[in-house]
Amino acid sequence: MKEDRFLTGILIGIALLVVASLSVFLLRKDADTYLPEDTPEAIIHNYILAIQQDDLKRAYSYLAEDEHKPTFTAFMRDVNSTNRDTVQIGKTDISEDTASVELIFTNMNGDIFASQYDYTEKALLIRQEGEWKILGMAYSYWSWNWYQAEK
Repeated sequence: MKEDRFLTGILIGIALLVVASLSVFLLRKDADTYLPEDTPEAIIHNYILAIQQDDLKRAYSYLAEDEHKPTFTAFMRDVNSTNRDTVQIGKTDISEDTASVELIFTNMNGDIFASQYDYTEKALLIRQEGEWKILGMAYSYWSWNWYQAEK
């Protein structure tokens, strides 16, 4: 009798793990779709997704037009060498034609037993010709020399 309860408990535990795994898998799939490009947070989501999917032309199209915008060649070189932490989009502050979007990064140090830590940064956007464009971003998806005047 005790053996049957023990076996039943193990089977229920396995079933719960399978259901949880499938749920996480299906929920993550939704994060892999582009959003309509009508809000600052959607632009940031699409920019990050484009980089993760190596659609660098699309990612580049989200950058603001400015005198010191990087060339596409520089963009490709720099964005390919960045690390990729997990990112969540947080609070958005909009003030007329500018916006800032909070980004919450989770850094994992390689293996499953390593410690992880969260840190928060902001993305800066500007509205140009009715569209939101990125003017500054966390360095995990940006390069320090973009939008800087050459000296």
